[in-house]
Amino acid sequence: MKEVTGNIWDFHQQGHWIVITTNGTVRGDGACVMGKGVASQAKIRFLGLPQKLGKSISKFGNHLVQFVEYEIITFPVKHSWWKKADLVLIERSTQELVEAVDKSGISIPIYMVRPGCGNGGLDWKNVKPIIEKYLDDRFVVVELN
Repeated sequence: MKEVTGNIWDFHQQGHWIVITTNGTVRGDGACVMGKGVASQAKIRFLGLPQKLGKSISKFGNHLVQFVEYEIITFPVKHSWWKKADLVLIERSTQELVEAVDKSGISIPIYMVRPGCGNGGLDWKNVKPIIEKYLDDRFVVVELN
């Protein structure tokens, strides 16, 4: 796992896949709640994403989803939008991310924000040891500037 400082969207504009953190809340209209942080930014950039993610969560549960058409991977960090990020969920999502990348042939490197450390309310010092056990140098964690 590598770490850099920057804007996650700059890497996406350069043609790299990015990972966006999400939650498992699906509204009554079927859309996933994507109200803050990088998820909110993705919602604005990719029309229809909340509905597509909500459909996947409703069908398969709160798990990682690849959206080839957007070159993004969703990464659950919360069970509900109003709760704090969950370290157990982050570990599971990290394992799912590595497995998905291994199977998919997605071009590398893959850039991601510090999961659960923005609106999730967690400290990087507690999250980093969990994810670095799984992430190799194909993954770049971006500290937002």
